Amino acid sequence: MASTGLRKELECSICMSVYTDPVTLRCGHSFCRDCINNMRDTDGGSGVYLCPECRATFRKWPPLQRSISLCNVVENFLSTPSHQEQITWIRCTYCIHSPVLAVRSCLHCEASLCDNHLSIHSKGPEHVLTDPSTSLENRKCSVHKKILEYYCTEDAACICASCGLTGEHQGHQVEMLEEASEKKKKKLRNVLQKLITKRKKTEERVQSVEERRRKAQEKTSEEAERVTALFIDIRKRVDDLEKNVLCEISRWKEKVSLPLSDVIQKLEIKKNELYKKVRHIEELCNTTDPLTVLQELDTGDLCDPEEGGGDEDTGGHDGGDEDLDGHDGGDEDLEGHDGGGRAAELISHISLKLTDIMKDINVTFYILDPEDILLDVITADNNLLISDDLKTATWTEIRQNRPETLERFKHFQVMSSRRFTSGRHYWDVEISRSYWWRVGMCYPSIDRRGRQSFIGDNKKSWSLYGGLVYNNQYSVIHDREVIPLHQQISSDGVRICLDYEAGQLSFYELCDPIRHLHTFTTAFSEPLHAAICVYDGSIVISGRSRCEEPCP
Repeated sequence: MASTGLRKELECSICMSVYTDPVTLRCGHSFCRDCINNMRDTDGGSGVYLCPECRATFRKWPPLQRSISLCNVVENFLSTPSHQEQITWIRCTYCIHSPVLAVRSCLHCEASLCDNHLSIHSKGPEHVLTDPSTSLENRKCSVHKKILEYYCTEDAACICASCGLTGEHQGHQVEMLEEASEKKKKKLRNVLQKLITKRKKTEERVQSVEERRRKAQEKTSEEAERVTALFIDIRKRVDDLEKNVLCEISRWKEKVSLPLSDVIQKLEIKKNELYKKVRHIEELCNTTDPLTVLQELDTGDLCDPEEGGGDEDTGGHDGGDEDLDGHDGGDEDLEGHDGGGRAAELISHISLKLTDIMKDINVTFYILDPEDILLDVITADNNLLISDDLKTATWTEIRQNRPETLERFKHFQVMSSRRFTSGRHYWDVEISRSYWWRVGMCYPSIDRRGRQSFIGDNKKSWSLYGGLVYNNQYSVIHDREVIPLHQQISSDGVRICLDYEAGQLSFYELCDPIRHLHTFTTAFSEPLHAAICVYDGSIVISGRSRCEEPCP
């Protein structure tokens, strides 16, 4: 009855008909233009105008604004009769003087009947009554003009009695419409039950995803707070380090400046004395009186400093020079005061402090959910048991009876069914203290047979490996090039992170805090599959949902 409600909304409250050229007053109510103008003429004598709906008053007649949107709605409503209205409002065929609602339709008479006409209608078996309908001709055979009573199961068609006896459906398996309908309903009920179950699972999935989204939002908020606190601490520690170093430099400056100032003062005195001697000797060299020259030289004040060290009288004077030289220290002592060594010490101290600060910082933040990773049994070696949930691979001595195909690995390996061609993803693997294992990724074109088929032993795969045979130490390998990590395993968990566009495949140990082990960097040229290899042990790939966020 939606159209009835819409029609009610589109009726003018004055004429009780659908709007004609609707206009809107300032109070928001709409009316036909002619209707509201007639109301204005009626109220005009009082000098106050009222809205017929809310009785809002207007001292002056407001300008009438044509409601374009309402005009469009009315136009569409009038030009397109409602399907609901046609179905629900069917008139009695025999009530010709006034329209009366029909309650049943007769397929034989092809007429609709109200309660009164239904009470006097024929009760003969050929008069089949149905719910009111305007398409009664569709309930009859188009060939024989008889009521459709049967269902041809071979042609999946509704037929009349003549169609089954003499028509094109002669000899076919037929059923009564009610019987065929019940069978269809039974199938539909089964489908309905499956759909309801699927809908319920979908609703549960929606709730689960919403819960994960809520937790992810909480996690990101926590991580944002942690990052903020971390960098506040970093800035404080670096500021404190800067203040300490500047204070040390100031103290060092004073320590260096005072003794050097003393040396400079004594050197200035020595320099002035040497200036006097030089001037006096220049005067003697320019004098023409030999007596004066010889008498000045005999005083011993002008002897050569290099030659005067042996004379006791002059030695005391030169000793002052030696003492002075002791203060300036020649090149060696002055180098002791220029601060070169101390500067190197300070730089080294700053470097060590910054290194200590960075060691204390956990710069890895995880706010992602792990990827769905399922193992592909088609690729599993026959000495690997794959769990029902396709997440655990266990080595076994008993060979499995799987067909030998080109896709199947020959040596204790299995690939994921999912492949990655873009984006950032991660998942975790749990190694149950296996004797020997490898985890990583490979191209689908990897060899599945020879010794070179092990992940990491070729150019088409990358892996981290370890196990009891390696004293629980990690190594990474690609194209048979082994890089020992020299790190003792402290947990049974490994995280693998892939950034396809950046060409990075990273491995982390799932300890507290999580520890980065190694990152391969290359340009990936094919899709990538997760791959695991295990001997005498089990490996579990854990993953629940897709992630779109960057890997750490």
